[in-house]
Amino acid sequence: MIKVGILTISDSASKGEAEDHSGPVLEALAREVWPAASIVRGIVEDDRTRIAARLRAWADEEDLALVLTTGGTGFAPRDVTPEATRDALEREAPGLAEAIRAAGLRITPHAMLSRGAAGIRGRTLIINFSGSPKAVREQFEVVRPVLPHALELLRPGAGGIRHARSGEHRREA
Repeated sequence: MIKVGILTISDSASKGEAEDHSGPVLEALAREVWPAASIVRGIVEDDRTRIAARLRAWADEEDLALVLTTGGTGFAPRDVTPEATRDALEREAPGLAEAIRAAGLRITPHAMLSRGAAGIRGRTLIINFSGSPKAVREQFEVVRPVLPHALELLRPGAGGIRHARSGEHRREA
């Protein structure tokens, strides 16, 4: 069974002053790909040290296969999610973040202001998404087609791909 983490980065949501709208959207999208996934949710404030610590713990101690973050990827002074993510990463996967930005540019020029990162820690794939539910939906759709294969490469059997004798791949339900 795949284990997925959804981490919302928000000062106001972490203090209970605002509701987390993007985290539930990411959870629902992950469940569309992996209906039987074990999903862990968390909320942390916009603090580089705390974000990186949570990412490390989820990868190293909880052994999550995939961690999706939402929030903290913009230009505001407290938007430190990409830096915190890079602090936790062992290897970057820039193609994922580049694809998200490129697809977003077809929708809005503001997509070039997103600083989201993506990469690997151990056998865990970590991807940053923006903080709005609309952006989360759009950005997830960009990476959805490659997620099963990416996870299969990191931990065979986790991606939901069955290897046929012919060498072809297909997604399992």
